[in-house]
Amino acid sequence: MSAATQAFLDMLAAERGAAANTLAAYRRDLAGAEELVGDLAKAPRARIAKLAGEWSALAPSTVARKASALRQFFGFAVDEGWRSDDPSGALPNPRTRRPLPKVLSHGEVEALLERAELEAGSGKPARVRQLALIEMLYGSGLRATELVSLPLSSVPRDAPLITVMGKGGQARMVPLSDRAREALQAWLKVRPREPASRFLFPSRNGKHLSRVRLYQLLKELAVRAGLDPDGISPHVLRHAFATHLLEGGADLRVLQTLLGHADIATTQIYTHVDEARLVSLVNTRHPLAQRRASD
Repeated sequence: MSAATQAFLDMLAAERGAAANTLAAYRRDLAGAEELVGDLAKAPRARIAKLAGEWSALAPSTVARKASALRQFFGFAVDEGWRSDDPSGALPNPRTRRPLPKVLSHGEVEALLERAELEAGSGKPARVRQLALIEMLYGSGLRATELVSLPLSSVPRDAPLITVMGKGGQARMVPLSDRAREALQAWLKVRPREPASRFLFPSRNGKHLSRVRLYQLLKELAVRAGLDPDGISPHVLRHAFATHLLEGGADLRVLQTLLGHADIATTQIYTHVDEARLVSLVNTRHPLAQRRASD
């Protein structure tokens, strides 16, 4: 990786507070582009234009992501005086349609919670922790990284809200349901004290539970609950939190705050989920739809 792209990544971390996962994604995209065209701060526009052909076999969403990373870099390079031109216009600009998020039904969430509650009744620390994790994923709409990295000090004693550090180092307050509070209190009673860790959900090495392990725990629980594990993930539970709140009449701006979205356009995807559900309901339940099926 060239010094210019490394400087760009340093800027994202220092000035924009980009998260580690975001930085890793930018690094992959920029490094991959430099393997094809060389130093991005010096590559001529004609060479940049050839990236469209190199990326032709990729999905439109992937091309759009890579092009976005390069556009931001080129803007930075011009500001720094490393380039006299901005070759962003030579990059492909595929039209992408954002896919609707996977959402669990109320019944599927209930089945998952019932199984987690049943297993937590054994008193085993791993099962008690499992219930606390799920209650907070579905009850507060946390991202996987936000949840596993919660410090022990974040657990409120009396306040109904919990402080979460979101993307870009932005803190926000999210509600903690009575169910989640009870599950957390049960977890704190059996939470291991050794090795010492400042995290609410520590790992054996004293750090915090990994995102990968959280994914594994959820999928294993889904199998035991009789659900398709391919349709279960921390982010799917976050989507369920948002969609079910919206179905219940939640305001879109409130939902934006709860989810920690910087742009309300990101939150609006859930209105499309609800619209899709209503259309499906009409097409499958309306008397005319049933009559056409019988014909």
